[in-house]
Amino acid sequence: MTVRESFHQPILIAVAALAVGVLPDVAFATNGYLIHGIGTRTKAMAGAGVALPLDALAPGTNPAGLAFIGKRYDLGVGLFSPRREFTVKGAPTGFPGTFGLLPGTVESDSELFVVPNFGAAWERPSGQHLGLAVYGQGGMNTDYPRSVFFGSSPTGVDLSQLFIVPTWAARSPSGRHAFGVSPILAYQSFEAQGVQAFGGFSSDPANLSNKGHDDSTGFGVKLGYLGQVTDRFSVGLSWQSEIGMDAFSSYSGLFAGQGDFDIPSNWVAGIAYRFGANASLALDYQQINYSDVPSVSNQLLPNLLMAPLGGANGAGFGWQDMEVIKAGVQWGDGSPWTWRAGFSTGDQPIPESEVLFNILAPGVMEEHITFGFSRAAGKGEFSMAVMYAPSVSVEGLNPLEAPIPGQQRIELQMTQWDVEFGYSWGF
Repeated sequence: MTVRESFHQPILIAVAALAVGVLPDVAFATNGYLIHGIGTRTKAMAGAGVALPLDALAPGTNPAGLAFIGKRYDLGVGLFSPRREFTVKGAPTGFPGTFGLLPGTVESDSELFVVPNFGAAWERPSGQHLGLAVYGQGGMNTDYPRSVFFGSSPTGVDLSQLFIVPTWAARSPSGRHAFGVSPILAYQSFEAQGVQAFGGFSSDPANLSNKGHDDSTGFGVKLGYLGQVTDRFSVGLSWQSEIGMDAFSSYSGLFAGQGDFDIPSNWVAGIAYRFGANASLALDYQQINYSDVPSVSNQLLPNLLMAPLGGANGAGFGWQDMEVIKAGVQWGDGSPWTWRAGFSTGDQPIPESEVLFNILAPGVMEEHITFGFSRAAGKGEFSMAVMYAPSVSVEGLNPLEAPIPGQQRIELQMTQWDVEFGYSWGF
């Protein structure tokens, strides 16, 4: 194989992954709407890995991790299954000016999504490291089969996000410290259905609902540091900027800022400890700044009464910033098998006062329990990761119903499963 062919092969695979990744049925809803981990091995450790890079998708967590990977290619395909539903308790009053919902429980359809990812890492003779990662980091999907907001059926949203992340990383002369930088090209696709009933609250009712899929692109950057303090102990730090995205012009009457929907910044700090050649522990702390994005963080009330949907201060989903703690362990016995497990926890971002609008985006998950393994096979390695997110619910009053005893209450609920299969080669 020529040098050119060896370079083009992973690029072609990345393009194939990209083509699959932009399909509108890709969705996440784990830590808010960000995925719990990037890469099969890191997913098996509940996303912990800012100080413990495991594969060519490490730049998705920490660009500096690429400097400890060497040459390799990683391809993963996940099967993600979120189970979403909401329950309305109490009949609507029917008073003029109120916004009551039909009582009962409604489950969202579309319970299985295919999510691919790809990573490539190369080491140059100069000691610099180059990489390319393609992955989905966030998204949200609801697909209710009947009308939710007064005669509009079906009802739901479909948001998917894709990241193309080239990376440069290099070590210090001692070899113990590494720095990395990743320019980020982000792509989003969005569709909303069944929210025409909010037309009276919108600055642009013609671009509020049922406009099909709209897309946007934007640019950002991720910076990272990884230091091997001792032969066993390492520390890592990564920061991703807010990514400014083109506005969704077809939904300029829904999202604050005439369709603006940027991607929030986040940062991760963590440590890793190696107990020996075949056992490691990783601990990460992550903060996701949903407050960066007005269309996500603006409250429903009083914003809805003070500014129209789509306006600069228009109502949003009321999401709060989210803190996540992740812990993962990896061990083996020198055989072809390596085992992994992890746990993450964080307070979900939706307050009880914001349940009405978040029927569309019930990102209420708090805990993730993970398990996985890798097995060497010839010149490659197979990996698998399983994630279970136990059921979480958030219940609050319908804020647009009359404030009298017996007022409607809305409960949001979700459970998740995720299974990912990966294959690595070229190392």
